[in-house]
Amino acid sequence: MDLRLFLLGATGYIGSQFLFDLARSGTAKKFHIRALVRASPEKEARLKEICSSLQVVHGDLQDENLIQEEASKADIVINCATSSDWPSIRSILTGLEKRSSENAGNPPLYIHTSGIAIISDNCRGEAVEFKEYTDIGFKLEDLPETNVHLDCDLAIVQAGTRKENPVRTIMLFPGWVYGVGEGIQKITFPYRTLLGLASNVGFAGTWGKGFNGTSNVHVKDVSSAILVLLDSALDGKVGTVGAGADDLYFVTSTEKVILYHELMTKFGDILHREGVVKSPGSRPYPDEVLAPLGEAGWSALGGNERASSDRLANLGWEPVETRRKPLLESLPEEIEVILQEMKAKA
Repeated sequence: MDLRLFLLGATGYIGSQFLFDLARSGTAKKFHIRALVRASPEKEARLKEICSSLQVVHGDLQDENLIQEEASKADIVINCATSSDWPSIRSILTGLEKRSSENAGNPPLYIHTSGIAIISDNCRGEAVEFKEYTDIGFKLEDLPETNVHLDCDLAIVQAGTRKENPVRTIMLFPGWVYGVGEGIQKITFPYRTLLGLASNVGFAGTWGKGFNGTSNVHVKDVSSAILVLLDSALDGKVGTVGAGADDLYFVTSTEKVILYHELMTKFGDILHREGVVKSPGSRPYPDEVLAPLGEAGWSALGGNERASSDRLANLGWEPVETRRKPLLESLPEEIEVILQEMKAKA
């Protein structure tokens, strides 16, 4: 009998790339796939092009009762949507707990895409001694309570470690995700946000001096990591009952960590060449520009977030696409895609 898989974020950057790869893999035949999608005939048609057997569930992350109901009927939930949206995550966990209570001895599986900002040192863009994390022995409890989406991730671990009505949980922490995707959303949200910010201010900038850096990974490699973990969970290698505190996986590459001032300098040079900003290169953004993005902006873009994917490597995963097209080499193509999308909407 086919397993019932409920996917959140199917039209997003990571989620639609994952759906694209899942549909091309032999694994897709094992599932009856349902995806949460805002009512949009265009998006539905594009999703059907990617995966013809997919069933659309009309709704969004604010539809808590709907999400809970779908999760309660699912053998597997994969969440590639907003990593820190607590109401939707709570609804997923509540639904999966119900599923577990009604299927004793066969707990459901929850794969959650979090993010590497959870390990940010929030160095305010200064050149400091940084820590490089490994996911072997990595514990969320060791992180500062103020780090982004930690509260959501701890709740997922709790669900994955409890004895009563357990849920098998797996969490991924991708680094700086980049690259032109093959799904519906082609470009990462941070690049689109940074381009809009630079366009409004007139130059590309950094949070502080930009001497911080984040381990990076291509979106296609993030998708392949989810597939590896899904297949491994089906084979009983990962995602076992009670192992939620250990099933934590960084998704990064061994490619050079690019400092933010280096990334944004190239970003600014390209935007200047395209006539988007007045000045080439980059410089620190003034406080009044950064204030609307708050401490979350500083944590994500003003801190070091460096980690190695040791546990995924042990499962045979490799960042193939990252090696083929590194971060800075990919940047011009990504900006071109964003600008083309902007022109199409104008």
